Amino acid sequence: MNRKTVYFTAPRQVEIREEPLPALGAEDVLVETTCSAISAGTEMLIYQGRFPRDLEADSTISSLRGGFQYPLAYGYACAGVIKETGTRVDKSYEGKPVFAFQPHTSHFITTFNSLLPIPSSLAPDCACFLPNMETAINLVQDGAPIFGERVLVLGQGIVGLLTAALLNEFPLDMLVTADRYPLRCNSSPINPHRSLDPHTTGFRQEAMELLKPGADLTFELSGNPTALNDALALTCFSGRIVIGSWYGEKQVEVNLGGTFHRSRIKLISSQVSTIAPELEGRWDKARRFEVAWKALERVKPEKWITHRFAIDDAVHAYRLLDERPQETIQVLLTYS
Repeated sequence: MNRKTVYFTAPRQVEIREEPLPALGAEDVLVETTCSAISAGTEMLIYQGRFPRDLEADSTISSLRGGFQYPLAYGYACAGVIKETGTRVDKSYEGKPVFAFQPHTSHFITTFNSLLPIPSSLAPDCACFLPNMETAINLVQDGAPIFGERVLVLGQGIVGLLTAALLNEFPLDMLVTADRYPLRCNSSPINPHRSLDPHTTGFRQEAMELLKPGADLTFELSGNPTALNDALALTCFSGRIVIGSWYGEKQVEVNLGGTFHRSRIKLISSQVSTIAPELEGRWDKARRFEVAWKALERVKPEKWITHRFAIDDAVHAYRLLDERPQETIQVLLTYS
């Protein structure tokens, strides 16, 4: 049996390769993919060739071990159905909908323990948002918002939208979001008058009027390192800036002179593969996934799917994200 897999082969080059599936082991299951979500952040850095060559793709996901180098199969948001089980696996698992941290591929073989059963209340296209919802939960936990705080979220891609949706459940004094694309600003789950365009000349003044005297907590989720200067300018004395963006090889001059030296602002690096040390005694990945599934039920992020492409048309999906990102929020690949 063959499968179709998306491969990044060079900067801005994508191929759909047919390759044979390995044999099904006694403790393995065969999953047929229903849909998978493209990460407009990490995957576009790979597509554009802007990733560090000496960094492991993901040390915590077995299907993504190894360095970033072409040709590379990548992706981590697959929803599918178990089609066949090995001789030592319970046959009742066949037909079960499951989620997997797998590259974009039509079929894959893995162990049942590496899969996450999809709750019956969620459709496969909603389940594809699980990694980004887990990321949003991790960001909010790292930021630790306090009752009555003023919070700013820079970037309203999927991670930014999900983070804003979670923050909107808190009793904050003010929540402001920002994104350069009107489609994403208009999709922000807050009062539309508090979602701003950071590229306008009056952005900082307008944001500061809403946040005065500044944000207690700022999330930098835009993927644009220049936004760090906006974060520094709009965060108040002793505030926190949670940096969730991965910039790859992007470089920028960050203004750490001026008022920053005396501001006592904390810069917090946040990445979902680990749990904050101060929470590890009470939280593990299983608990965080349980919370993420419930959050998906509340937020219903499938409303932010703007495009669906068959896997055979994946080249067009990446070209759209590269050339016309302003038209997109979440892009899905489908397999039937």
